[in-house]
Amino acid sequence: MRLTTFLTAGALAALLAGPVAGAGDEFALLHSERIGDLRDGLPESALKGKIDCQPTRGPEELWGADGAWHQDWVYKDCGIVLGMASEKKGGRKSIESISVSAPSTLSTKQGIKIGSTEAEVRKAYQRDWNKDESGADDFVAGSLYGGLIFKFEGGKVTSIFLGASAE
Repeated sequence: MRLTTFLTAGALAALLAGPVAGAGDEFALLHSERIGDLRDGLPESALKGKIDCQPTRGPEELWGADGAWHQDWVYKDCGIVLGMASEKKGGRKSIESISVSAPSTLSTKQGIKIGSTEAEVRKAYQRDWNKDESGADDFVAGSLYGGLIFKFEGGKVTSIFLGASAE
């Protein structure tokens, strides 16, 4: 009994301590990246003055996958869609995903924006490129579970997504 308790406590302590030193954080890019002044986890109270357009807010939906309430805030005239989430229906929300497309002029921390070339994306995010999750017309930096996804048409960026596109 004591050995089981000790092992369970040890395993719990290891989990709470976080990743093992040297084992990369697969969500590092998600947590460090920005599109304009927008970032993952930014509370709705901090959005004031960051987007010049008014949003259309979709319905709040409870997702079974994470138990959170999700809502899309669409800034159509600015080419921005924010995926917002809260613990309770009607609760304070924070950004859980960011999508930009034309006419957005926002750029990533590396200066990539709508209209940037595929070559510019590859140069800027080569270090974070996830070859296995990227396709012919998209470039995944980080992972589908948390990172940046660039979509291309004619060799130019047509949309940028920051967040988790798979669960």
